[in-house]
Amino acid sequence: MFPTATLTAFLLLVVSVAANPIVVRKPPVSLSFARHLNITGTHDLIKKDQARAKNLVSISKAKQSGTLSHDAVVSVGVTNVAVVYQASVGVGSPATSYTLLIDTGSSNTWVGAGKAYVKTSTSVQTRDSVSVTYGSGSFSGTEFTDTVTIGPGLVIPAQSIGVASTSTGFNGFDGILGIGPVDLTLGTLSPDTNTPIPTVTDNLFSHGTITSNLVAVSFEPTTTTSVKNGELTFGGTDSTKFTGTLTFIPGTTTFPASEFWGINESIRYGASTTILSTTAGIVDTGTTLILIATDAFNRYKTATGGVNDAATGLLRITSAQFNSLQSLFFTTGGRTFELTANAQIWPRALNTFIGGTSARIYLVVNDLGSPSGEGLDFINGYTFLERFYSVFDTTNNRVGFATTSFTTATTN
Repeated sequence: MFPTATLTAFLLLVVSVAANPIVVRKPPVSLSFARHLNITGTHDLIKKDQARAKNLVSISKAKQSGTLSHDAVVSVGVTNVAVVYQASVGVGSPATSYTLLIDTGSSNTWVGAGKAYVKTSTSVQTRDSVSVTYGSGSFSGTEFTDTVTIGPGLVIPAQSIGVASTSTGFNGFDGILGIGPVDLTLGTLSPDTNTPIPTVTDNLFSHGTITSNLVAVSFEPTTTTSVKNGELTFGGTDSTKFTGTLTFIPGTTTFPASEFWGINESIRYGASTTILSTTAGIVDTGTTLILIATDAFNRYKTATGGVNDAATGLLRITSAQFNSLQSLFFTTGGRTFELTANAQIWPRALNTFIGGTSARIYLVVNDLGSPSGEGLDFINGYTFLERFYSVFDTTNNRVGFATTSFTTATTN
């Protein structure tokens, strides 16, 4: 006979598993990471995001046409990445620690931009070279397989990594931890151009380290330039990081958003102003702002009364306009997520770091740089994700959102 307390706990576990769409037989493992503001000049933030958006579309079209090459991508000169999310990742045995940027919009993991790669007994060079362009940066070098330690309990033997011989746009960082869809790695190797590279999440799943092929991301809004305020959870979700229930949105079938973590959504300003009708776009930790198609951006600009700010490239509003600023409503997966007025502005304490003036108010919604109907009409970047918990589920090709204790925060 089970003791009463043990039987009760068992029954509660059975009910919980039956009701939960994600079954995690092994506990999910979390990795803390830090947000870092890394801007060295004006206009960098919007230029970096728009360059990245153009590059994502360019790569997708090049892959579709079978003409993918280094020359097929779009690259715009940017001094540095703007807002980055960095984690300490070990490579080798014994492990050397590297500071890597976390990116759901790419899938290669690589090192060598800052700290040099240290070979150990687990380092194996393959026959391939590897090259990736990100729009605001790039790297090229040699493919190795090596032991990668993401955190306690997250050790991956023979993980493919790129070792950069050249890189641009990553000053102060050692490389990237790519957690996007695996197909984004196609075309990055040579001569094995058509060979995909399993991501770190894929390998954690295939090795049985996690029992769900997904990663969840938690951000928190902040008014400091650098703070440890994020968490990656591999193999499940961390219920302490969100409120209410998770809503899962099927991956879009619209190209080129379908190549990434793409979803369909509509955006409304206030009670009745349609900013963007239901269309396809992507969710991307590597984009700082919320970017929307040019025609949608013009509607948003009219609705808010914002004016273009020459110093930052962002929209600027007055204090009176901010007091009247309405929420943005993102409808996706049968649910509407409210982005409050406070969530639509850049943290005022950080204005000078983007070339702005401390007393002014800047909006984080900006122009994608292309009209709607192109198949990638919005990017929900960091300034969206810091208000909502997000889940990237490879097995079921879907993205999940939930509210958090920061959804309605007045941090900014």
